[in-house]
Amino acid sequence: MSPGPESVFPEYETDTSQTSKLIKKFKETPFVPVGMAGFAAVVAYGLYKLKHRGDMKMSLHLIHMRVAAQGFVVGAITCGVLYSMFRDYVGKPKE
Repeated sequence: MSPGPESVFPEYETDTSQTSKLIKKFKETPFVPVGMAGFAAVVAYGLYKLKHRGDMKMSLHLIHMRVAAQGFVVGAITCGVLYSMFRDYVGKPKE
């Protein structure tokens, strides 16, 4: 007996594609994708500048790039926390 047109697990298939989950998560926390994009941009810039670093040592260049990437991500997380606190406590009227 083959299953009919109805799904075996209907509660798991209600508009839960990976893209819709990702878009929903980005709308809930908008600074997470900003932090991820910034991290990727710093890494790409670091790889580009790796070829033209001059007489700077490799380890020093990598330390600078790591600090820049971490700084961008921590800054984005901090902005996200402040945004969510503002939205929860200031933006919403007291009931």
